[in-house]
Amino acid sequence: MKFLLLILSSCAACTAFAQSDSASFYFAKGTEEQTSKRYLVAHQNFSKAISFDADYTDAYIQNAMVAQEMRKIDWVKENLEKAHKLDPKNAVVIKGLTDLYYSYRQYQKAIDFAKKCISCASANRIIGLSYYQLEDYTEAIKYLTSAIAQDPSNAEAFYSLGRSYLDIEDYKKAPPFYEKAIALDVTKSGWMYELGLLYYNNNDYKNAVVAMDKASASGYAVTNDFNENLGYAALYADQVERGETILLSVWKKKAGNTDILRSMAEILYQKKYYDKSLGYCQKLMEKDPNDGKALYQAGLCFLKMGQKDRGQNMCDKAIEMDPSLARNRTKKEMIGL
Repeated sequence: MKFLLLILSSCAACTAFAQSDSASFYFAKGTEEQTSKRYLVAHQNFSKAISFDADYTDAYIQNAMVAQEMRKIDWVKENLEKAHKLDPKNAVVIKGLTDLYYSYRQYQKAIDFAKKCISCASANRIIGLSYYQLEDYTEAIKYLTSAIAQDPSNAEAFYSLGRSYLDIEDYKKAPPFYEKAIALDVTKSGWMYELGLLYYNNNDYKNAVVAMDKASASGYAVTNDFNENLGYAALYADQVERGETILLSVWKKKAGNTDILRSMAEILYQKKYYDKSLGYCQKLMEKDPNDGKALYQAGLCFLKMGQKDRGQNMCDKAIEMDPSLARNRTKKEMIGL
């Protein structure tokens, strides 16, 4: 009986050695095919090596690498996750899973692995971008600031940092990062348009017009909304003729909309183009003779143009039509005095 057990034990050992030899053989074959860029055959050999040794960490790693070359991302993920279970501290595996989880939009996992990836040059960038996607802008700003210090050529990191400031409504800090991102990647028309809106929000209308013009020249879709924003920016930037032309072209497409005319009248009044403002008030009253707001705005224009009796009478009549306008008497900017 003891002799039989000894034989069985010896057979088991022989089998284990044979399997180990087979795993090593197919791993070597896989490496050879990988070097020759025959990736499918390499994958078949690495898989064969794993079939003989399910704990063969290097075989999983190399199998993931050839799968990456074949764009078989699910195979990459499967092999790297198995390798990670076998060797949780393997730096190659950790880096691979960091990149993979980010590309899979598994942002929390990407953060977790990137924080383990001490030697990864891209760790701060991936952590920052992942926090941005998770809408944790405070953490995003912290890591993206470190990322651009490490790599000042990464346009996406600059953009995401600027966008993070925009999303926390710290509009003054955002533009420099947008500007740097656009300088690094001149193809991003969407970034240019967002920068234009930022400038607009910061009352920097001349630069808003410049940024929006760059966006349209770079292929950004010129919609009615785009033209409205560009037109208003042009008016505020004292490019009055251009602003009027753009806004009227939009208004003609939706002539029932009085908001554009009313906004033009108000902006032109603020910019002291009283005669032009009056013209748009007239258009509004032609559409609706009972438009008290338009009549009141027209009265203010006459007051500013020195025709005080006429202007005051129009304002008084407007208040009779719309008593809510009476509160404007208390606003210095609205009474023309």
